[in-house]
Amino acid sequence: MPVSPERIIDFLREEAGRPLKPIELATELEIPEAQIDDFTKLLAELEQQGLLYRNKQQRYAVPTKINLVVGTLQTIRSGAGFVVPEEGDQDLYIAREGLRSAVNGDRVIARVEKRKRGGKMEGRVVRVLERARRTVVGVYHPTKNFGFVVPEDLTLPNDVFVPPGQEGEATEGDVVVVRIEDWGDQHRGPAGQVEKVLGKMGEPGVDVLAVLYGHELPVEFPQEVVDAAEKMRQRGITEADLAGREDLRSELIFTIDPVDAKDHDDALSCKQIDDNLWEVGVHIADVSYYVTEGSIIDAEALRRGTSIYMVDRTIPMLPDPLSSDLCSLKADVDRLAMSVLVRMDGQGNIVAHKLARTVMRSRHKLAYEQAQAVITGKASIDTETDQTIHQLVNLSRVLREKRAVRGSLDFDLPEARVVLNQEGEPTDIKKVDRLESHRLIEDFMLLANEVIARKGARNKLPFLYRVHEPPDQERLGKLQMFAGTFGYQVTTGGKVTPKDLQRLLERVKGKPEERLLSTVVLRSMRQARYSHENLGHFGLAAKFYTHFTSPIRRYPDLIVHRVCAHAFLNEENVREAMNATQLPEVARVASTRERVAVDAERDSIEMKKVEFMQRHVGDVFTASVSSVTAFGFFVLLDEYFVEGLVHISSLEDDYYQFVEEQYSLVGERTRRRFRLGDPVKVQVARVDLEERKIDFVLLEEERGKGRKPAKGDRERKGGDRKGGQPQGGRRKARAAR
Repeated sequence: MPVSPERIIDFLREEAGRPLKPIELATELEIPEAQIDDFTKLLAELEQQGLLYRNKQQRYAVPTKINLVVGTLQTIRSGAGFVVPEEGDQDLYIAREGLRSAVNGDRVIARVEKRKRGGKMEGRVVRVLERARRTVVGVYHPTKNFGFVVPEDLTLPNDVFVPPGQEGEATEGDVVVVRIEDWGDQHRGPAGQVEKVLGKMGEPGVDVLAVLYGHELPVEFPQEVVDAAEKMRQRGITEADLAGREDLRSELIFTIDPVDAKDHDDALSCKQIDDNLWEVGVHIADVSYYVTEGSIIDAEALRRGTSIYMVDRTIPMLPDPLSSDLCSLKADVDRLAMSVLVRMDGQGNIVAHKLARTVMRSRHKLAYEQAQAVITGKASIDTETDQTIHQLVNLSRVLREKRAVRGSLDFDLPEARVVLNQEGEPTDIKKVDRLESHRLIEDFMLLANEVIARKGARNKLPFLYRVHEPPDQERLGKLQMFAGTFGYQVTTGGKVTPKDLQRLLERVKGKPEERLLSTVVLRSMRQARYSHENLGHFGLAAKFYTHFTSPIRRYPDLIVHRVCAHAFLNEENVREAMNATQLPEVARVASTRERVAVDAERDSIEMKKVEFMQRHVGDVFTASVSSVTAFGFFVLLDEYFVEGLVHISSLEDDYYQFVEEQYSLVGERTRRRFRLGDPVKVQVARVDLEERKIDFVLLEEERGKGRKPAKGDRERKGGDRKGGQPQGGRRKARAAR
């Protein structure tokens, strides 16, 4: 029987004691001579996947045993980056000169070269395992002997060299897609060939095309996938589909979504069972009934990973016949669902719950604003629906309070929505208010996700969890030091808990430093991700959490539906019924696709914000400092939630030093300080659409108003890992937890 990859990895990790050559490893594992060729190929595959590393002496080892980290590279504004490990541990800092040819999003192997006090690690990239992109989008500029493309993606630090004859039909100022033929190294940049001309910068539609191609998004579905989905839609729902399902078509069930939503993947119901007992139904589209494992629709859904909500359009994970019709819980039509029916008392205690395959018929398609008007008493749907909404609100508030008691963190940060006209031009940027109706939906989605995750964990099923690991010690140390300058103690014990951070946020509520400390706490958090291991969710203070409620638009939810159907509804052995061994890879791919989607959504919004600000050059705005770096500070406008840079060179009255632990720039002579959260008044100095940059200058009247450092503040030069600002748009107002 051939040796398994797990056996090879476990042997090298636990038993070998040193790196081994292939023949030595084969001998130790007693590989028959007839299988040596296959064994060698397997080693090469494991090396390509990053599970093994082959050193210069041609010896194999598990990366972690030889001071290597495998993970995804995330670059920052300074040009440096961090490798986010695939196996726990803290991020590894990579200086710009240590990146080699790696760029943002690449899967890499990096060597740990320094371990500083506090556990901070520094290193350099030694190998790129998987490129995040094959093409780059940017603006083409010809010279006498060659051409070059300036990337629109600001995380790409180098222009792309275009050799003579490789420019295609590109001319000066064209936005182009260039295929990278050579990524270069630490001494020379990438080179490539122009593959497609999108149009001139500033032409209608070119900006969004640039973002779509820039992130290599799969905009169009393969025709065979569309045909397969259309065939399902034409077939509709038959009596055979209803066999064994619980019939809920007479129940009062309704959806609450954005006013322009087309993919309704969840609905709610609520009925009183006893004096102090209610049954809440969280009804989720039964996508796994239609999208079966290994089908062409399933393969395409995995490739996409998630729906993407751009500033002007939605790129769905599933083709339209499914996402907007057959799988969407539309009003007044029969739909197949997976329902989580939870019985709970008025104190939010779960008395009983069950999972069922159901057939339902949504009675109302409500917008968030409609539901909010019912909640506030300004409108009415009908007596029964109004009463149900009010009861759901009461129960959701109790659930929210129970989460707060255990330490769940709630960052109620402002979001923005870009308003476009028919030509796709930005006409306004509005604040998105977080309504009680938004919270209502979020609370019950969280409840369903926790109930399902707990069932999966307690039954020891192969599962996909949504995990959020605790912040690393370095970031927590900085947070505790910074909070101490205001007189706050984060924790009295050695280990910081969600409850400690929640308590800090409550103490600063309503105080001048609230926004500042809330931002620092948020930036100390790790990124949530998917995993086949139950690692808990720090932000929610939850031992068990998954994503179950959006299988139309998230692939992990679809996987969880399949597991639940096999284990709880069909009573099958999950490992035999589906390929559960692929869950670690599915988790990795889904996490990667999620990051790509978030980046694309953010870029499309930022692009329109820059375009919008072109008409405001010279205008004056109030703002607050949103990020501080060694080269200046970024400000966020109060009115439009637009971010831009006040460069350090524009602060001409002093020399300024970046003090990392204070999140501030401090003048050497004047001791003026510009710190995260400080209010400022700025003027728009320059807007560069090609580079997507907005430059501000501090108004003269503000130039004498810097604050002096608080007593006990320590000053030191350093670097800052930039956290992103929250973005709005057409994404459903739900927790991206």
